[in-house]
Amino acid sequence: MLLALSVLALGVALRQVDRAWFATGRPRTASAGQLLAHQRSRANDTTPTLLLIGQWTQIAGWWLLAAEGPLGALIAAFGVAVQFRHLQEVSHFAVHGILARTSRANHALAETFVHHPMALGPARIRRIRHVREHHPNATVTGVDPNLTELEQAGLRPGIRTGRLVLALLHPLTVAGMRTTVRTLRGNLLDHGAVSRVGAVVALLVAAHLTGGWQAVVFGVLVPRLLLYPQLAWFSLFVEHTWFDPDPRSGPPAWTEAGRCLRLYPRNPALALLALGTWLPYGDLYHYAHSAHPGMRWNYLRTFERTLDQPHFLPDGLVLGSTSVLHRHRYALARAVSP
Repeated sequence: MLLALSVLALGVALRQVDRAWFATGRPRTASAGQLLAHQRSRANDTTPTLLLIGQWTQIAGWWLLAAEGPLGALIAAFGVAVQFRHLQEVSHFAVHGILARTSRANHALAETFVHHPMALGPARIRRIRHVREHHPNATVTGVDPNLTELEQAGLRPGIRTGRLVLALLHPLTVAGMRTTVRTLRGNLLDHGAVSRVGAVVALLVAAHLTGGWQAVVFGVLVPRLLLYPQLAWFSLFVEHTWFDPDPRSGPPAWTEAGRCLRLYPRNPALALLALGTWLPYGDLYHYAHSAHPGMRWNYLRTFERTLDQPHFLPDGLVLGSTSVLHRHRYALARAVSP
């Protein structure tokens, strides 16, 4: 137990190097131009590498904990799922070209530390889907690949409440698990099979050497196949007013304010919990990210203070009249109203 906690603490410490480096000299209030200038002055390839090593060090700590018994295995499953979600979000900024200093480093870090071991598709394809197709067309039916993904899960006009709840939990349903497995198989077999399969095998071997079969099952398989997809799905669910955007034209911030959400704007405790778990590395500030995709997560909170309020400020994910679930349900019902 002590070793597991020590490794977890080491991983957290390694991650802080990148955070401290980009926080040094950061202005408390600044324009987008000033923040970007500071971001460029701090850009490097070393601290992002330490950040990703720190994430995997934490995962190793969870693997060690998984071997401590049933409770440790259960906690480890959720801990690793959170780390996988963090890795996904870090690679998201690499895809945008702003994790490290050079394009080559961004691509190499994303593939080596995230896309290969997690059996995600190639970073270059993700860049096309996310940067070129999603960002300019967020919430546009038939164009935005993320909206298409939601629709394929059953989120369409006329959906009943029960089906809406199932759609919210889509990765945990039979259909969702089939989609996850089918996607993983395609990623492994269709995109450079040898290197990607090799990375996954190496991950499983490393987990077994660290924490035995418990680490393999609860530190890799359960998080990757069930828990991490659900966390990523929750994140996607709360990014935009998917089904009732306010079409606008004009500056990017004004346009994005009409189709973005900002979760937990008045609840610092839940906002902090989200930042540490399922909305990490600036994903809580997706509105600010959408308004300026070239800005690193370290500066999104400061940048958000300069922006207009987004179209809808939900107080929660599921419960309440101003929750995201209620908003989407109302929007889908209204879409079929006479």
